[in-house]
Amino acid sequence: MALTNSQYDQLMRIYEQRQIDDEHRLRDHYQKAYSMIPALKELDQSISSLSVEKARRLLDGDSTALSSLKEDLHQLIQRKKSLLEDHGLSEDYLELSYTCPDCKDTGYIGTEKCHCFKKAITDLLYLQSNLQEILDKENFSTFSLDYYSSNHIDPVTGRSALEAVQTALKACQDFTVHFSEDFQNILLYGDTGVGKTFLSHCIAKEVMDAGFSVIYFTAAGLFDIFAKCVFGRHSDEEDETMDHIYGCDLLIIDDLGTELSNSFTTSQLFICLNERILRQKPTIISTNLALEDIKSIYSERTFSRISSNYTLLRLTGDDIRIQKKLLNLGGTKDAATQ
Repeated sequence: MALTNSQYDQLMRIYEQRQIDDEHRLRDHYQKAYSMIPALKELDQSISSLSVEKARRLLDGDSTALSSLKEDLHQLIQRKKSLLEDHGLSEDYLELSYTCPDCKDTGYIGTEKCHCFKKAITDLLYLQSNLQEILDKENFSTFSLDYYSSNHIDPVTGRSALEAVQTALKACQDFTVHFSEDFQNILLYGDTGVGKTFLSHCIAKEVMDAGFSVIYFTAAGLFDIFAKCVFGRHSDEEDETMDHIYGCDLLIIDDLGTELSNSFTTSQLFICLNERILRQKPTIISTNLALEDIKSIYSERTFSRISSNYTLLRLTGDDIRIQKKLLNLGGTKDAATQ
């Protein structure tokens, strides 16, 4: 999750350009407003002169004149707002406007990175990875129900593969629609190769396109990061990485159970999931493990957090990758014909 110096410089140049654009936009607004409303320039000069007079009297210790100066200044400002609105311009037309009002397009609030800067980091790292290309191919518009059979019955639930995926698809779509309003988590579990990762990609694309920060890890990759942070030198960079994982808008953990499981991974998974629940930050987990296996491998307390805070979506069916290979070889696709 850490940026190289060149990546950091690249982002800072973007923010510097935003500030320049903000200033240019304000100058253009002034030129347009002065052209439309000749009296506005004189009014601004009066406001400026009165502000200087106010400051001078304050320095001279003249507190008696302060209240009248405030009232005069207020009246001039209200007159300015009225002039702008009378000519179809907003009352804040001659104020700086920002892409991010919270940090005023600096990327920082005090010494802390703004939420917009953290999202920019995530977007840049993904842009320079292959995830963007994957999400262009794997999203809700390309998801197909053709590979799920109505005759494949899950012995655990008694539901067909088609019924299960239809339920899961709707739940995932609802998750993205209400992402900004509701705190939700999803566990996608079941057979190998039945679209769990594909659905997590669908969610990732929708949430990222809506302007939220998404961090996507395989389970093995996530635990590698945790190991470096926990057993490393505890630098600010490592602390920042952990904060990104705990605090991003959406964390996706793919293929839980494929990592080398031990007491470290068990404890770190609990800490991560628990921290994100406390922060009300949504998480998506996909796994081939059965629920009882999750409970036995990752402890009862971790399973308790998942079962009580996650929507559990079980997918079953024939491995879609094998079905596609059979099609390419000229075979039949049972799921499509049954």
